[in-house]
Amino acid sequence: MSMTSSQSYLLRAIYEWIIDNGMTPYILVNADMENTHVPRQYIENGKIVLNLAPQAVNDLQLTNEFVMFNARFSGKSMEVSLPIAAVLAIYAKENGQGMVFSDGDDNQPPPTEPSPDDSDKDKKSHLKLVK
Repeated sequence: MSMTSSQSYLLRAIYEWIIDNGMTPYILVNADMENTHVPRQYIENGKIVLNLAPQAVNDLQLTNEFVMFNARFSGKSMEVSLPIAAVLAIYAKENGQGMVFSDGDDNQPPPTEPSPDDSDKDKKSHLKLVK
């Protein structure tokens, strides 16, 4: 049974955590990804950093598919939109704490767990790696 990507949920949670702690949420974006509409003049090495603070953007939407908002760049209003998959990281400007997202598909099944008969032999951890 496949599940939807967790990236949008994690992005929203980390965004709220940064805001709740009185810090400034920044996202690092892969500006070369298809359907990414960002101010081209600020792209460096195919990436752009965007400030998502409530005082910096209007009408912020963090949906399961897209990040969308209006902001001013060099005094000109622009609608910014990008697919969730284009977000490479979200972090607090002030201390760098946040989360980096992998480029891999997080819909891959986890490794199989050992059967109960094998658990006594190997004593492997019951913890799983979650992307």
